[in-house]
Amino acid sequence: MKLKKQEIDGCLLKLPGWRHVNESITKDYKLKDFQEAMGFVVKIALAAEKMEHHPDMTIEYNKVKIILTTHSEEGVTEKDVNLAEKIDSFLGA
Repeated sequence: MKLKKQEIDGCLLKLPGWRHVNESITKDYKLKDFQEAMGFVVKIALAAEKMEHHPDMTIEYNKVKIILTTHSEEGVTEKDVNLAEKIDSFLGA
């Protein structure tokens, strides 16, 4: 179920660096180098596949941008929040 703006704002309090943009939540990561960025993306891909919830990701050398939204709900859901928490856990964020 699509979360309301107030619910998303509440969730973002426990997700440092994540922003609510349009009908998604997004975060930019800067890693040490390309190899570290690619390892991070692979971890995200494997976790996302297990959760059956797939993010949009952009990779530019050592920078990774993640955009999460639930297309079937046309907005942010608990699935997005849960995946954001999982992604942050990979870097201890």
